[in-house]
Amino acid sequence: MKDKLLACCLVLMAMLSFGARAELVVEVTQGVDAPTPVAVVPFGAGGATGLPEDIAAIVSTDLARSGFFATMKRADMLSFPTRQDQVFFRDWRVSGQNYLLIGRIASSGGGQLEVAYELYDVLKEQRVFGEQVSGSTGNMRDIAHYIADQVFEKLTGLKGAFSTRIAYVTAESGGNGQHRYTLQLADSDGARARTILESREPILSPAWSRDGSKLAYVSFESSRPGIYVQHLATGKREKVQSFPGLNGAPAWAPDGQRLALTLSKDGNPEVYVLDLGQRQLTRLTHHYGIDTEPTWAPDGRSILFTSDRGGQPQIYRVYLADRRIERVTFEGNYNSSGKLTQDGRFLAMVHRSAGAGAAFNIAVQDLKTGRLDVLTQTRLDESPTIAPNGSVVLYATQEGNRGVLAAVSLDGRVRFRMPAASGDVREPAWSPYLQ
Repeated sequence: MKDKLLACCLVLMAMLSFGARAELVVEVTQGVDAPTPVAVVPFGAGGATGLPEDIAAIVSTDLARSGFFATMKRADMLSFPTRQDQVFFRDWRVSGQNYLLIGRIASSGGGQLEVAYELYDVLKEQRVFGEQVSGSTGNMRDIAHYIADQVFEKLTGLKGAFSTRIAYVTAESGGNGQHRYTLQLADSDGARARTILESREPILSPAWSRDGSKLAYVSFESSRPGIYVQHLATGKREKVQSFPGLNGAPAWAPDGQRLALTLSKDGNPEVYVLDLGQRQLTRLTHHYGIDTEPTWAPDGRSILFTSDRGGQPQIYRVYLADRRIERVTFEGNYNSSGKLTQDGRFLAMVHRSAGAGAAFNIAVQDLKTGRLDVLTQTRLDESPTIAPNGSVVLYATQEGNRGVLAAVSLDGRVRFRMPAASGDVREPAWSPYLQ
């Protein structure tokens, strides 16, 4: 069991064979039992011709992959209204739609656009809301994700997360045992993937700062693991820690000024906190067991971490004020890689139930009631990360002989996969809401 936990400390350094293509494709595999029907009509383009993106198609795809909505196929639409006086509610009611989204795009010159959209309740024959947003032809996907966020929040009461980003790691085999590792950054739907870092050595454990401006990660580019911070706007990067031994599992404090780390510089993996401004290092744990995988509570007053100090890997909490430590998980013989929702109530983790042959699944524990629910049925799930609205857990898993990203809602009702066209994808990290 200690060997298994140490493998988690190293975050699967010996990664599987990877493929070259990094962009992901979302495949919804399960939604809610009765998804809400929504028709997203193609937006009228007016004088704006040759547009590089279809805003309505992106909005429709975003809503559909949430699992909460069933979006209407364009081929089944009886008309394509772009203004209220063109809407005949009877047609949409007969088509079985509950809501209707229409819009129009106008060019304001210099590559700038004005996009107006309106959401209608078909059954009540009423306008729900609408607005006009500005942007350029270069950020039409951003406009589309923004509109999807607004519609999602209006209809579910839950803030949308389509405008967020995900980071993840891929690699490709170059023969002779060589690999090309990349740290990728993409939209939440996997589109617009771009390479943040490329290396011949493993890249592990990407972690977002709370303001979304920086990524911390582990790189082996200097022959031993080092912890780096990269500024996404400028590409500037700096090595912040590289002691002999293990340097791993960086996690940002809510204030953005500190990192929690796992270091073995004193001979055993322990949890430390590094003040980035003063470069002051503080050791939090002192135990002969392995302490690793720190994650901050949203209020910044405590840190959860994985430890085998009780004989099996479980998740513990250390309070920064007095260094008091308490055990958090008790169900099952293995719990690790904990991640908290932004309200601090729910803890997602890699979980293994007691019993021979049990699989490593993603589970969520309600820290208020203590209830634990296993959310997945696959066998080798790892690296959970939670959407900033707390609705979905994204994680890495195996599909055949390659790794993919998959997601499940916290109530287990919605599922989708995000495989690359070929090869493996690992180490997902979901961004916070971006400014």
